[in-house]
Amino acid sequence: MARLEIIEYFLKDLIASLQVAKIYTVEHPRFSDSIDKSFKGLRDILEHREELAIGIIGEEIACGEEVFFELSKKVKSTSVYLRERGIERIIFSRGLQKEELVKFITFLITPQALQSPQGVKNDAQKHLAFMGIRNIAVGKIKVSISTPGFASEEEAGKPVSYLSRYEDSLDKISESLERVADEGVLDCLELKFTVVNIMDDLMSNYQEFLKLATTMKRYDSITFTHLLNVSILSMFFSSKMGFSKDDVLDVGIAALFHDIGKLYISRKIIQKPDKLSENEFGLIMSHTTCGAEILLKYVDSLGISPVVVAFEHHLGYDLGGYPKVFFSKPPHIISLIVSICDNYDALSQRRSYKRDYSPQMIYDLMIRKKGSTFDPHLLEKFFKIMGVWPVGAIVLLSDDRVAVVREENEDDIFSPKVEVIHPASSKGLVDLKDKKEEIRIDRYLNPLGKGKKYLHLI
Repeated sequence: MARLEIIEYFLKDLIASLQVAKIYTVEHPRFSDSIDKSFKGLRDILEHREELAIGIIGEEIACGEEVFFELSKKVKSTSVYLRERGIERIIFSRGLQKEELVKFITFLITPQALQSPQGVKNDAQKHLAFMGIRNIAVGKIKVSISTPGFASEEEAGKPVSYLSRYEDSLDKISESLERVADEGVLDCLELKFTVVNIMDDLMSNYQEFLKLATTMKRYDSITFTHLLNVSILSMFFSSKMGFSKDDVLDVGIAALFHDIGKLYISRKIIQKPDKLSENEFGLIMSHTTCGAEILLKYVDSLGISPVVVAFEHHLGYDLGGYPKVFFSKPPHIISLIVSICDNYDALSQRRSYKRDYSPQMIYDLMIRKKGSTFDPHLLEKFFKIMGVWPVGAIVLLSDDRVAVVREENEDDIFSPKVEVIHPASSKGLVDLKDKKEEIRIDRYLNPLGKGKKYLHLI
């Protein structure tokens, strides 16, 4: 086998070990099997050389002057994950022990907020030394500003924005959805790694990341974007309800595939501005059974939840939706969660056949279906968490000031904490719950309409 091919096989195994550890932890038997394979590959390479240096330049993974283009494309989310941690170069030296490799993976999956021992904060190499790792070196790649196609050292050091993470996640997830729709081979490990990274963003900075799903208006409202948004909302909702990390991941994967059957339906029908014919509406409704049939082929890798949710998410709490069923058992709780988040995102987004609704109107429309389409307890809990006015919404206050919603008050869903952004003389934070006798939210300012001129102030 050629030298570069051996290195590429090792990189695939190492990335798989990182992904398994992030999803299942380093104590899981799957990680033990994976790290054994990775270490054997690395040991074989280091028998013939003193060290192995791997670089991440932009979105490409390289070894020396060789760039692994196909591998880079497949593991883009992992490259982004490493760069966010300040790691663009990894050097493995001869003499490396398996325990060091395990510790290195442990370091990589540890949340950055916890990587702060005395004197080594924000210094990955010092942290490795602190952990007793002597044969692995990490750092950034210094790139000349004039080097074509590469970011400068200053640009490389900038943190990745939540918008960039959203776009990266959308790219990877769209690829996975297309593979399933084509009944092709799914890289389930890479997909779950992407979803777990989204989960971590939700846990640490949920307000920043979540508002991309609830208030972003820059993207075309295509099926892929909707699926990612519903997955983000469903994971956020279930985590706030106290679900375990494994269960939140299960919810996120199921939500991601809930509308997979729609990929079989012509977009001309899905986005048709006129009233659908009876035949066209029948095709739309068939996406639930079609999606479940597709996902049955992926039960071994994705589990049974995506199948159940694809089938049930339009059934309704009272089983009055579709497809028609001849049993009285209520839908699974994950289906009920996804149903709420699915409707919430659909009402929030502008479509060719409808305008986007204001937060107040969305609340009113969904509350009307409490106890029929939606589980009453879950719907109440959802709006306690989300509030009527979601984080990031631009609103006009009753005293004519303009503000942006910053935080919800679960005990008063109509009165969030806001930041006044206009006029400049009145800027500041206001808890509307404490001021409800004096100030209230008068109306929502759509960022595509009257709210557009205030976007630069947020």
